Amino acid sequence: MSNTSDASAKKGRPTPKRKEAQSKRIVSSLAPASTKEEKKRARQQTRASRNATRAAYLRGEESALPHRDKGPARKLVRNIVDSRKSIGEYFLPIIFVVLLLSIFPVAALQYGGIAIMYAVLLTALVDGIFLSLKINREVRSRFPGTSTKGLGLYGWLRSTQMRRLRTPHPQLKAGDSF
Repeated sequence: MSNTSDASAKKGRPTPKRKEAQSKRIVSSLAPASTKEEKKRARQQTRASRNATRAAYLRGEESALPHRDKGPARKLVRNIVDSRKSIGEYFLPIIFVVLLLSIFPVAALQYGGIAIMYAVLLTALVDGIFLSLKINREVRSRFPGTSTKGLGLYGWLRSTQMRRLRTPHPQLKAGDSF
């Protein structure tokens, strides 16, 4: 009734050494899941889908937009901003010119450049306030009941970007009606 006969029976092969057993486990776990060609094909498919999504985002398709850009109110804000020119668009190039003027050791050029920079900054801020008021008024009239929280800042920040660098790309040209 005891299992001594089963325990003393030989299994027909020697017990593997610990080193051999561990190396066998490691080799099987490190085996590549796929071939190089499959990985290359997967990378190409991922790249193609990423490029298609980015192109849709740049075109302004609603399905490809991130949460901060989605919705009809945000689209209206983008159209309001893109339909007009603002001094904020030129702020970065003006800052670059001021930087170049500050290189010259002429104090009048340096002070003049700084004065121009502050004047443009102040003008951009005032323009942003008026733009924000216009955006909130338009959104309230076209989408009653929609919250206007953050839309003014969203529009002002978009208006301070150079037109070519805005994303999603502008749908309207400057001067078009929104």
